[in-house]
Amino acid sequence: MAAGPPDLVDCAQLAENAAVLERVYGLADLDRLRDVLTETRGVVHARFAFSSTLPGRPGASIEVRAEPLLRCQRCMRSFALAVGGRSQVEFVEDESADPSDAQREVYRAIGGKVSLRDLAEEELLLALPIVPACDQPEDCGNAPSLVEDPQRAEDLGAMRRPFGALKELLKKT
Repeated sequence: MAAGPPDLVDCAQLAENAAVLERVYGLADLDRLRDVLTETRGVVHARFAFSSTLPGRPGASIEVRAEPLLRCQRCMRSFALAVGGRSQVEFVEDESADPSDAQREVYRAIGGKVSLRDLAEEELLLALPIVPACDQPEDCGNAPSLVEDPQRAEDLGAMRRPFGALKELLKKT
């Protein structure tokens, strides 16, 4: 079986050639996303357009698209959310390099090389919402109406008043 394209690339050489690379990564292969996803099926489409910046540093424009399955924080059910992100980065090898003259976000290249998978994973993490929620609260999780299910209404009322029992305790003191 032939090996696929390399993941670890020389960013200076690619910037010099103004290379544009496209990759598709399985969400299951992105370790830092596993805790955020309800299921690891699916893929992320990534596009990397390399170029040089004004101070002569290599850089890239990174774009990602994916439709991961996340957990809604209102109904706690899984839902698919189409997300996309785009960033401009400059690559530096030395941690002591002065980022104040950077025109884009600074990303550390070890030995002049970067992992495309890590770049795509970072961009996807930035694109995800901090608190995932279904698009339409009234249809959230296709939950039954509170009028149709009075027990559910009671349970939700208790959840909305987490410190309700404290009122009774304060009266006793």
